[in-house]
Amino acid sequence: MRVVAAAVVDQGRLLVVSKKAAPGTFYLPGGKPEAGESPEETLVRELKEELGVAPRDPELFCEVEDVAALEGVPMRMTVFTAALAGRPEPAAELAALGWTDGRDGYEARLAPAVRHHVVPRLIEAGALRPAP
Repeated sequence: MRVVAAAVVDQGRLLVVSKKAAPGTFYLPGGKPEAGESPEETLVRELKEELGVAPRDPELFCEVEDVAALEGVPMRMTVFTAALAGRPEPAAELAALGWTDGRDGYEARLAPAVRHHVVPRLIEAGALRPAP
């Protein structure tokens, strides 16, 4: 399974979202590409559908492989860093959104790909910082 996601970091905290189908698990906003869609096009479409915002200055951050938390199948996730144009509000299949530094109460509830791959890379890059 292929997925495209956004690592949106603001003031040292990462934006995470939960889905109505799995409200106890938090993911990066994003989703599966449609036929013929580039990763960048998927990112734009998914952020609009899920959060009502557009990505600003997206840059390829990493590609990770893990098991998809909801589907339980192998997944390859292309992750872009981006800022957001507008204030995100959960829509479509999303149940909630939150912000984490990767070492707070959200840590145990992060999807495996986010917890095992994306958060450590963001910490290593100095992007995530514990709240004061």
